[in-house]
Amino acid sequence: MAHALDHTALSQLFLAARTHNGWQEKPVADDLLVQLVNTMKLAPTAANSSPARIVFVRSPEAKARLKPLLSEGNRDKTMRAPVTAIIGYDLAFYERLPMLFPHTNARAWFVGKPEHIRETAFRNGCLQGAYLIIAARALGLDCGPMSGFDADGLTAEFFSGTEVKANFLCNLGYGDPAALKPRGPRLVFDDIARIA
Repeated sequence: MAHALDHTALSQLFLAARTHNGWQEKPVADDLLVQLVNTMKLAPTAANSSPARIVFVRSPEAKARLKPLLSEGNRDKTMRAPVTAIIGYDLAFYERLPMLFPHTNARAWFVGKPEHIRETAFRNGCLQGAYLIIAARALGLDCGPMSGFDADGLTAEFFSGTEVKANFLCNLGYGDPAALKPRGPRLVFDDIARIA
């Protein structure tokens, strides 16, 4: 890992990558979704906590359950997407720390500390959701991440009986370039960062 990615790779991940709202009628294979998860899970989280939990909504039946939980502006594009990933975060993530972080008793850092649990699960679940987007782009998929849904309803519908809470959605598939709008402006370095 001693060299920078070339321009082609950077373009696929960031420079030319776009948020897609239109989709080609091209399916996303199960083995690609497995490869996607197996790629994103390798990126870092605090104490290897790995709190993200994902439901890939693809079947007509699952889409019918998802549709009424979406804001009006997100319904059509989501129903047309080949797959919608529901990215959640597991508030019981720390129960797996003896396996995921075995060299110390990291589980004890969280037991009886609900705010610490929630903050860690949410922060690292967000990180893993971002890793999912980058991994999807690296594997040749286009992404349409979004808010705009009934979070409590989504949690009840797709994560019932668990400690998982819905965080955000990401449509996945092969984007229709004809449906893209011009890229929105971005802040300049000095508006984003400073070097201290």
